[in-house]
Amino acid sequence: MSTSKVVIVTGASQGIGAETAKAFRAQGHRVVATARSIAPTVEADHVAVAGDIGEAATARRVVDAAIEHFGRVDTLVNNAGIFIAKPFTQYTAEDYAALLNVNLNGFFHITQYAIQAMQKHGSGHVVTVTTTLAEKASSHVPSVLAALTKGGLNAATRSLAIEYARAGIRANAVSPGVIKSPMHPVESHATLAGLHPVGRMGEMSDIVNAILYLDSAPFVTGEILHVDGGQSAGQ
Repeated sequence: MSTSKVVIVTGASQGIGAETAKAFRAQGHRVVATARSIAPTVEADHVAVAGDIGEAATARRVVDAAIEHFGRVDTLVNNAGIFIAKPFTQYTAEDYAALLNVNLNGFFHITQYAIQAMQKHGSGHVVTVTTTLAEKASSHVPSVLAALTKGGLNAATRSLAIEYARAGIRANAVSPGVIKSPMHPVESHATLAGLHPVGRMGEMSDIVNAILYLDSAPFVTGEILHVDGGQSAGQ
């Protein structure tokens, strides 16, 4: 366990978050998982904390749980996110509030607390899941609120990387295309596959493997790693 990291994963009750938590545990790391609907548990290598990640109190409880049970925080995976595809004028105030709460507040609070913990031992890594639609808009997918929030996270990732580079703390992002996950019903897969130059949707393992790569790449920081079947290159 001398090489075991302590990894926090948000949005970890299902989909990419759950698969990411599973993959880190399979590598011998200890994981603190959080989501609204997750069942609270405490195991030798896994702690689950239920709560709204947009709330500062939840973020505080998650980081405190990592320190209480495992003594430190090495990696934070900001995976929690909401995506709502609507024409811009049809977004409601509730849509706007929901995306800001999870996508921005859910990044801000826990990243602050995690970096504070990382600074105590002079190393760490923050990796955030964003979206290629933040940089390459598509006429097939109206996504202004995703661009507004996730695009901000790409910019924040670069800024964090520079601010904390000499403190031994890295910051990177994974920018996915459309991934086969519980977010997308099966009947939509054929249409969504056509949005990618490679002609198919991505798998959750594609994103998990990108996160694992970035976490194991000590000379990589400030990177927005596109895992999008060529979407970011063009159509």
